[in-house]
Amino acid sequence: MDRPIANNNEIKVTPVDIIVSKTDIMGNIEYANQIFFKLSGYNKRELTFEPHSILRHPDMPKVVFKHLWSELKKGHEVYAFVKNLTKEGSFYWVLAYVRPTLNPDGSLRNYVSTRKLMSPTARETIEPLYAKLLELEKSTGVDASEQLLRDTIAGRDFNQFMIELNK
Repeated sequence: MDRPIANNNEIKVTPVDIIVSKTDIMGNIEYANQIFFKLSGYNKRELTFEPHSILRHPDMPKVVFKHLWSELKKGHEVYAFVKNLTKEGSFYWVLAYVRPTLNPDGSLRNYVSTRKLMSPTARETIEPLYAKLLELEKSTGVDASEQLLRDTIAGRDFNQFMIELNK
């Protein structure tokens, strides 16, 4: 599937929108709710079994996903602000909560993500931070952006930092 070209058209997420998706262990979409399809602009047939990363907006720094996948592979849940790309190239911001789900024997089954509205105050902090992280990644590499992220969080837990920002 071809990735759309990003534009500056924002799709508004409302306070009642709860976006849900489930992926296999490789990040391919197995299930999504109706609000997911509505916001993304794709239909079920277009996205089922496609990589969730198809929605990754080019403004998203790689370090956020590096952290996300590192924590998920350890069996930890992750909260992160994400700017998603729609089928038409528009975007929408959310606070994502992603968690691994396990089989009865303890092995990894899949990942479930719920996403909700990002607060305006969180956006005031995250947009410029993500822009700096992305700039560092392009000029110096992911390690430099990872250091800036650690410095910004200043010893706090990544998840707690994200949750506190969204208040």
